[in-house]
Amino acid sequence: MSSPLFPVFADLRGRAVLVVGGGTVAQRKATALLDAGAIVRVGAPALNAALTALVSEGRIEHLHGTFAPRWLDGAWLAIAATDDDEVNRAVAEAGEAQRIWVNVVDDARASSVQIPARVDRGPVQVAISSNGTAPMLARHVREELETRLDASLGDLAELLGRERTRIRARHPQIGARRRFFERLLSGPVPRLLRQRQRLAAEREFSAALHEAAAPARGSVVLVGAGPGDPGLLTLRALRVLNEADVILHDRLVSDDVLQLARRDAERIEVGKQAGNHHATQEQIHALMLEHALAGKRVVRLKGGDPFVFGRGGEELEVLRAHGIDYEVVPGITAALACAAYAGVPLTHRDHAQSVRFVTAHFKDSHTSLDWAVLAQDRQTLAVYMGVAGLDHFAAQLIAHGRAASTPFALIENGSRAQQRVVTGTLSDLGERARTHDVQSPALLIVGEVAALANTLHWFGDPPLGTADARVAEAA
Repeated sequence: MSSPLFPVFADLRGRAVLVVGGGTVAQRKATALLDAGAIVRVGAPALNAALTALVSEGRIEHLHGTFAPRWLDGAWLAIAATDDDEVNRAVAEAGEAQRIWVNVVDDARASSVQIPARVDRGPVQVAISSNGTAPMLARHVREELETRLDASLGDLAELLGRERTRIRARHPQIGARRRFFERLLSGPVPRLLRQRQRLAAEREFSAALHEAAAPARGSVVLVGAGPGDPGLLTLRALRVLNEADVILHDRLVSDDVLQLARRDAERIEVGKQAGNHHATQEQIHALMLEHALAGKRVVRLKGGDPFVFGRGGEELEVLRAHGIDYEVVPGITAALACAAYAGVPLTHRDHAQSVRFVTAHFKDSHTSLDWAVLAQDRQTLAVYMGVAGLDHFAAQLIAHGRAASTPFALIENGSRAQQRVVTGTLSDLGERARTHDVQSPALLIVGEVAALANTLHWFGDPPLGTADARVAEAA
């Protein structure tokens, strides 16, 4: 679920900010606001020693007494930092009436604005918010980032800020400018700044800036997006998504995965429509070539893995025929991910010594699938099929020798928050799917291992088919 907060970095230089409270928390807030250049007024009946010293030095103004709405006059922001809930609530209500943002310390519901945990590296700042629900978690994330983001990051930002005009003049086109930054940031300049060799870093920067840029050469990367959980992306896939100029993505690639891509990359949905697969694949080929030949870095983002029922081979053949550079980043295919998230081992010493990946298009499956082989015992079938033709599929397996009592697990939206698992036996496969209105995307697993979903499940709700699930259904 997305956050209702919109992150903003506010320029408070020369602007009045009210802090209500005179203790340690108010002191921390006032000090941070002074560092940001704000004009700080602190209102409270009494101040601690540190705040009193700031008043004596003329750095803050003290409003003596209990809170009054007039204290907010001229303020751009207010922070309620007292240990009195009624006073904090009064500040929040007065701020709402005057349309002034108010942060109530440790009270997200009363706040109209929140102060995030912050990693400060000079011009570079990272703000972390938990919507006010888990401030200790936000602090933990901040501590993790503190150790990962080198202090020289601020020096690098200052250098790039000073040279911004020269960079834009040398590389007016955003594509060329982006490639320059990639070369620069992977070169010696960051290392020299970490070593406090500023003059050497500036010389290297100037050399990189005037280095002749190679003409843009387009490329295509086939990337497996997995079944939907963004945590299953490989590190290489994440890196490529953040380098892309254009992303051609399947309809079933989850929004959570797409949100990890570069914000300004052009996104084009190329989902295939039923009955028009050939024409749509031709259009995908044309789009890949169009953008790659224009010098852009194209990511062809596919659900699951590009080489498992993903037509990745066909797309590479087209790219090779036109001399386009390409790369393949594997993804976790649906059979592996859905089985794992449903608690179903695809192989098991006691039940299955092999596994078959099958795609079933039921318009011609009666003749195109080898039913006698598929119906053999002691193997697992992982069937990429959606939900159409389940009755036909089960009937063919039974007719060719697979026992009607063979377990199945039908996994809808595998690995996603909406995952559902329906279990049963081949004899009632179609009926169970209709009873629970199973929708695509769904993966079917057939074989003795499928029954293990009832006992080994760990993600989401228990399978619809266990005793517990039937009790829940009856209730």
